[in-house]
Amino acid sequence: MSTNWESSGQQPDPSTISDDRRRTRRRWIAIIAVAVLILAALVSWHLVSMRSAAQKQGGRFAGAGQPVGIATVARHDVRVILNQIGTVTPLATVTVQSQISGTLMTVGFKEGQLVKKGDFLMQIDPRPYQIALSQYEAQLVHDEAVHQQAETDLERYHQLLERDSIAKQTVDDQVWLVQQAAGTVSVDRAQINAQKLNLAYCHIVSPVDGRVGIRMVDPGNYVQANGGTGLVVVTELQPISVLFTVPEDAVPTVLAEFKASGMLPVTAFDRANTTQLATGSLAAVDTQVDSTTGTVKMRANFDNKDGALYPQQFVNVQLLVKVIHDALTVPKAAIQYGSSGPFVYALDADNTVSVRQVTLGTQDGELVAITAGAALGDRVVTDGADQLKGGAKVTVRSDSPAGASAGGAAPDAARKARGQGKPHDGQGAGQAGAGQHRHRDQAQGADAAKGQTQ
Repeated sequence: MSTNWESSGQQPDPSTISDDRRRTRRRWIAIIAVAVLILAALVSWHLVSMRSAAQKQGGRFAGAGQPVGIATVARHDVRVILNQIGTVTPLATVTVQSQISGTLMTVGFKEGQLVKKGDFLMQIDPRPYQIALSQYEAQLVHDEAVHQQAETDLERYHQLLERDSIAKQTVDDQVWLVQQAAGTVSVDRAQINAQKLNLAYCHIVSPVDGRVGIRMVDPGNYVQANGGTGLVVVTELQPISVLFTVPEDAVPTVLAEFKASGMLPVTAFDRANTTQLATGSLAAVDTQVDSTTGTVKMRANFDNKDGALYPQQFVNVQLLVKVIHDALTVPKAAIQYGSSGPFVYALDADNTVSVRQVTLGTQDGELVAITAGAALGDRVVTDGADQLKGGAKVTVRSDSPAGASAGGAAPDAARKARGQGKPHDGQGAGQAGAGQHRHRDQAQGADAAKGQTQ
């Protein structure tokens, strides 16, 4: 089959072909341009729709400002606490030794048993020492008779000397014989006392109140006097102590408070620092600084009536150095940090925030003392401060706390416990868990806070 060109014998015109290609190219360019315009219109419409939805969603806050949570600067008692790691150490750990040699006959305790001072522990075979005691008692009877005979002879010699019937030398010799006999009697009595002491040593008793450990010698064994391993270990548990270290920079403050009050409260917590184990008081401070660690060792004593503290147990120690009464405080969440130091966002009367640089004091749990930069009753932002800046308008949420404390007023018992400390410069302040610290609200700060948040 042939084309028209082939049948007619004519060739296509090159200019006609070029015009067709130009028209086809223009048509495609127009189609692409229209598609680009349609796509741009769709994108613009989508962006406008998203912006409109966002404005509708946040429309209720548009005129009111960013919602924030606030607290009021109030007065509380703030504790100055040193947090350290300590080791439970018994006040007495005694390795019971045998004072004499002999066969161990009886064990009078169960391993792990609580004993009192003087309770029976072990019995060593006393028979050899009873026999020796009987021998020395018999020897004493003999020697006392010799002594009496010598005294009788001496008295007779004195009578003969008065009659010049005997030489004076004989009388003098008899005097020395009497003294020798008296010395022999004294030796016998000392030997008897020694054997009685050995018999007492055969009956081994507990030297202290405490708990007996695992026995190291079984009945039937022959024990030596002052053996190297001992018989059993008795550990005093009530009372018990905790040894801990304090940085040398904090020692002067601790010593000043310790000398002034005579007693600094100490609380022991478990390894996780969540469960309170016991409460006690500071008992002793070491006399020198450890040059390798720059710390000073201290000892706190605990009654340990419930046995919560166990020897060589690791505990977290909180030493209450002092209580700062009626300090201006804010929640820790209100403190912000910038290049110029710590600051807070304070609310003005028209709910406009302003930046205030503050000077921080002691932190006690979730409260931080403010020594400068804030006044009693000031409202500060505690929540929602991430996107704030000075001069911004805000809305106070209705669930904002009324005061600077999250837990309310502390119980009277807690107030008395904290009131045992005395003021000082606050050096060495530590932080404690929020659930373990309580604070005393003052009526003035609480009333002002309530009125302002409402």
